[in-house]
Amino acid sequence: MRALLLSVLLTVSFALPAQATSGFVVLRDVEPTILHDIRYYTAHNFVGERIDGYKQPLCILTRQAALALRKVQREMLAQGYSLKVYDCYRPQRAVDHFVRWAKDLADQRMKAEFYPQVDKTRLFEDGYIAEKSGHSRGSTLDLTIVKLPARYQRPYVPGEKLVNCFAPNRFPDNTVEMGTGYDCFDTLSHTDDPRITGKARENRQLLKSAMVGAGFRNLPEEWWHFTLNGEPYPDTYFDFPVSRR
Repeated sequence: MRALLLSVLLTVSFALPAQATSGFVVLRDVEPTILHDIRYYTAHNFVGERIDGYKQPLCILTRQAALALRKVQREMLAQGYSLKVYDCYRPQRAVDHFVRWAKDLADQRMKAEFYPQVDKTRLFEDGYIAEKSGHSRGSTLDLTIVKLPARYQRPYVPGEKLVNCFAPNRFPDNTVEMGTGYDCFDTLSHTDDPRITGKARENRQLLKSAMVGAGFRNLPEEWWHFTLNGEPYPDTYFDFPVSRR
């Protein structure tokens, strides 16, 4: 009975929005100049549809991560660039959506862009999909750099012909050249892959240097992925939706 009561109390505690989100902020409230392209709110992602839990196209982060990112943005602005975020806090229900999709081997609708050289049966084994994500802890984000003034970026049209994510004529993102697009399931996305040279390599290092200098660490397999050192919730995976509410 005591164990059952404790379980009920814990369930109620995490169901309370104020308690679950008190340490989080909407990035635009902290630094409104950072650009947003929240891909999982749209159909332009490796699944091909809006992901569960993304009720608004917002970047939500722990307050500590948002304040650290504000420092990076001020450095970027001084150099004529802006940060652009693709994904920030990610609810566990979104991760669960990824897992269901990865297990559905018949769903290959976005393969031609996001994983053209990877067999879908290998997504778990190769580490592209996992049942837990650091994003759900609130201090991890995916981002890139845009040269100012930012060029127009046309919207993705569901069903349009796809181009692989490392092709020179891939989807016309308005970011600086990074060698691959965002969420490209390929070893070319590894931050220091030696095949990425010239301006793309310089741009990756510019992003990495600025983020590391502000207290973030990079995931070596993804040039766009950074986590705040000393994150406030290192062992908690939240599941409230991406929404101001």
